[in-house]
Amino acid sequence: MTDRHGVLPQRLPARSKEVGGIPVSRALPVKDRRLIGAWCFLDHAGPAVFKGQDGMKVGPHPHTGLQTFTWMLEGEILHRDSLGSEQIIRPGQVNLMTAGHGITHTEDSAGRHPRLHAAQLWIALPPAESAIPPRFDHYPDLPVWNVDQVRFTLLAGEYGERCSPVLRFSALVGIDLQAQQSAQTTLNTRPDFEYGVFILEGQLTYCDEIYTTNELVYLGEGLSSLTLTLMKGTRILLLGGAPMQEKIMLWWNFAGYNSQSLQQAVSDWNSGDARFGVIENECREPLPAPLYPVAHRHSDSQR
Repeated sequence: MTDRHGVLPQRLPARSKEVGGIPVSRALPVKDRRLIGAWCFLDHAGPAVFKGQDGMKVGPHPHTGLQTFTWMLEGEILHRDSLGSEQIIRPGQVNLMTAGHGITHTEDSAGRHPRLHAAQLWIALPPAESAIPPRFDHYPDLPVWNVDQVRFTLLAGEYGERCSPVLRFSALVGIDLQAQQSAQTTLNTRPDFEYGVFILEGQLTYCDEIYTTNELVYLGEGLSSLTLTLMKGTRILLLGGAPMQEKIMLWWNFAGYNSQSLQQAVSDWNSGDARFGVIENECREPLPAPLYPVAHRHSDSQR
């Protein structure tokens, strides 16, 4: 099984970045893989250890055309947005912000936890929903089960008879797998989905190849099942979805289906347009959007 990038599975090491004062490993988008279904962005934040008053601090910034999906592993993050939402997310919970036409938010570490560990993903909204009114949802309870000494958490979509409550607009799935002991497990997969696995911690063996922390493994389409071998303590994300038929374009924190919409979002944000709203009692200056090049015609992402 191959695709235009070569033989599958495809090993994609994450790139090191810094966001809000903490290290992150960015697995999507990268040069050789822009999407897995509608999943269009994946940052692995931390694990970070804070000293004193240190912490993650991400000032006011916008989004359009996508959903931000935060999965908390350690510590706490306070989300605030221009809808008036104010929500602390704790381990085992999901914060989902549907940006649609436009929204502003901040993200700051909260509480007295000396560590922070999370995954933030973006989900591209389909063209028909890309400009819907923004909303924010918090999900404290998700389906959890144990098989083969592996703890499964269904983050998004459906798996077997289980269904995540997380709002979605595309056919996709997200599952967190955490090995309590060294284990081998087989998952049922959909041949019409494409899949990828990201290693949050530990070591994964798939098709006799070993993959380690902060590597993304793109598995492609056509799979009816998937057998993974996990070393004790390994934690991974399985992401899947129906391949997108439309070409999604990313620029900074904006998603769209043509360059005009991205240029307009940059212009509106930098000029203080009302489409993004304001966050009450927020004194930090908004983060400026990098200008969108007139000649820019391909999918890209900066943050």
